[in-house]
Amino acid sequence: MPYTSEEGGRLNNFAREPKVYQAEPPTANQKRNYIFLGILGAALIGGLIFVAYSVSSVS
Repeated sequence: MPYTSEEGGRLNNFAREPKVYQAEPPTANQKRNYIFLGILGAALIGGLIFVAYSVSSVS
């Protein structure tokens, strides 16, 4: 563990830094999955809004 000394004799213990790497761009398959999940999420939100609206306007 890396320790540093401050004024007054106090020791500070710092966490190890993770390895740095470059992110890779998404593949065509991952892009297709992102689009599918976005459409599915939008349909879910639209369905929830429809149900909330239809239940609230019953009376």
